[in-house]
Amino acid sequence: MSDSFAIQGYNLSKLLKRLEDATARLEDVTFFQEGYVQTKIDAALSEGAQSEDKKVPQQPDAEEVSTTAEPAGSAVGTSEPGQKIAEESEPSSISAFREFFVTYVEPLVATSAKIDPVVQSATEYFLKAFEAQKTFLKVVAASKKPDFGSDDFALSLQPLNKQILAIGDLKDENRQSKYFAHLNAVAEGVPLLSWIGVETPTSMISDFKDAAQFWTNRVLKDFKESDPASQEWVKQFLGVFDGLRDYVKQYHTTGPSWNDAEGLEFSDALKKLGNEEVPEASSPSGTISGPAPPPPPPPAPPASVFEASEPPASKSGIDAVFNELNQGEAITKSLKKVDKTQQTHKNPALRESVAIPSAKTPPPKPKKPTTLKTKKPARKELIGNKWFIEGFEQEETPIVVDVAKDESVYIGNCSNVFIQLKGKVNAISVSETERCNIVLDSSISGLDIIKSVKFAIQVEHSLPQISIDKSDDGIIYLSKESLNAEIFTSCSTSLNVNLPIGEEGDFVEFPVPEQLKHSFADGKLKTSVYEHAG
Repeated sequence: MSDSFAIQGYNLSKLLKRLEDATARLEDVTFFQEGYVQTKIDAALSEGAQSEDKKVPQQPDAEEVSTTAEPAGSAVGTSEPGQKIAEESEPSSISAFREFFVTYVEPLVATSAKIDPVVQSATEYFLKAFEAQKTFLKVVAASKKPDFGSDDFALSLQPLNKQILAIGDLKDENRQSKYFAHLNAVAEGVPLLSWIGVETPTSMISDFKDAAQFWTNRVLKDFKESDPASQEWVKQFLGVFDGLRDYVKQYHTTGPSWNDAEGLEFSDALKKLGNEEVPEASSPSGTISGPAPPPPPPPAPPASVFEASEPPASKSGIDAVFNELNQGEAITKSLKKVDKTQQTHKNPALRESVAIPSAKTPPPKPKKPTTLKTKKPARKELIGNKWFIEGFEQEETPIVVDVAKDESVYIGNCSNVFIQLKGKVNAISVSETERCNIVLDSSISGLDIIKSVKFAIQVEHSLPQISIDKSDDGIIYLSKESLNAEIFTSCSTSLNVNLPIGEEGDFVEFPVPEQLKHSFADGKLKTSVYEHAG
């Protein structure tokens, strides 16, 4: 029995050896074939450049190449050109990302230029963020998986983070822009580029698409008839999510596909490929310098508060802290002994000369310097077809505005005021207010409430929807004509809606749910309102 097992093991190992030899030969033949064809093409191009009268040598057909590449011994010695071409060629994952970039992102920037310069700037930052990720993916394809807590990995993400922060700053600087919904959509969607840091990137991309759709739906509603370019912009913008998801699903299903088998160290690959798109300064002689030097080392940590005046050279930073703590009772040697003549509880004269605050009376809270306050003067004015009501505080009399159908109203930075809007208005936006009470007749588009607290809204006639984002402690009174209005809430708490119920029209209060329940079924995330029983 033992002899039969030995014979079977010998046959299996021999079979595996033959399979490995056959695979190696096929690879050599392939490399040689590619190198042979490329050398013929290069030779033909060089001869054609030297003399136009000479004919370009005809490329060999597939049969000639295959017969030439047949001997295995010659393939081993002549496969170097093919291997060089394979090394210099771009990985398929990078080629596919470049194709995605041209197909989805560049047309979005072109369409943004037709809408508004601010929207164009936001999508240009969006484009630069994808360019930074393309450079990162080149490093991924050429390197082994690094330590995600290393300085080199943090350095590789700086260009991408720079563009994401620029989009957020641009959105905050243009809150009163007509195209603020476009900017919000880009700001909510650009974090999809963080898929490189998770193990389930496809689902994360879908989540950020859902977050951005809150604002793209607003774009579709606000520019349904007035701007066809915005309609096309929404279609292209959401297409970026679908295109990136398909790309990631094919090439990076469980995160970035690192080249652990044959790749370089991450730091070396970053030096070689990380700065390839950044123009380098030329040397005085006009020649191009070598690759950019690595970043300087981080500065030394500050000296520990526990260190003595002359700390030992071998201890610094956090090591010095633990070194001092490990002294035990010896740590009190550096404390200065207080003489009895300096103790206030034994010397009444010292207590009289030094004002000691009472334990019952806490020290007053320091006030914010007036130089740091940037309060704008209050205004109520109509610019074009938009009303601006800003900067009002502690107004005893109501602020009354007569509005028209083609006008919109912006209410911002107001506190403890009562505002009444008479007539039908196109749209109303309330931002960063406190204890602001608003009574309105009708609104064509709806009402938006952003970053406001302790507000109250009463609708006399009708409006289609109310959107509440990052707001707390609000009360809404709807009329019978506006019972079909839709209310959208996001990151908001303590909201109550009062509806007229019954023939007498008595208001009944309905709290807006704050808790949601999420479950997974059939490969999808299902969300429902969590209801408390009892």
